[in-house]
Amino acid sequence: MLCTANARHSIDAVPACFAVISTSIVTPIDRVKPKDTLELGRLKNLDRDGNATLLCDSWDAHDWSRLWWVRAHLVRRSGHEVSDPMLAACERALRAKYVQYRDTDFARLILFDVKTLVGWSAAGTQLEPTDPLM
Repeated sequence: MLCTANARHSIDAVPACFAVISTSIVTPIDRVKPKDTLELGRLKNLDRDGNATLLCDSWDAHDWSRLWWVRAHLVRRSGHEVSDPMLAACERALRAKYVQYRDTDFARLILFDVKTLVGWSAAGTQLEPTDPLM
């Protein structure tokens, strides 16, 4: 879930596709899923306050020893801070992770720097390289 603060100072949480590039996280505004507009609430929220939180979790209904969660505290990079090679790396990472993005253009990419990571896992659980934030 990508969480941003709205104008009423409450939290808007939306499911979000994302990819990790070094110490940054990218999430797309895509054209794959139908939308009434590309002026999404999360973008308006981020224009007001560039801070966001990404919450990811994983669990197995039959084996809770595999439970884990990670919360990334993020700050949005302005478009002026993102180079063309970084945008290309973001597009490659998203297309590698999500087959639905392989043959489409993105309406927009939102790039965040990770300020802090907080997480927990059940005893003995190791995150695998295939887990979302690895």
